[in-house]
Amino acid sequence: MKKTTNYIKSEFTESSSNKNTEIDKIKTTNVNILLNRVRLDQKRTLKKRLILTIFIIIGLSLLVGISIL
Repeated sequence: MKKTTNYIKSEFTESSSNKNTEIDKIKTTNVNILLNRVRLDQKRTLKKRLILTIFIIIGLSLLVGISIL
């Protein structure tokens, strides 16, 4: 009987350890997805700031050009 209980216990611990590794894999992919999303958001905000800065510079240069005339 002892052999069968040990077998059952070891089988149970193996399955729980497998579940833990599966959960860890899922967490790492979720972290990677979140990091990629953050990087994409940073790129978008940088593009928006550059476009806004360009429009401000063009607007100011037009105002200065008109005021000189």
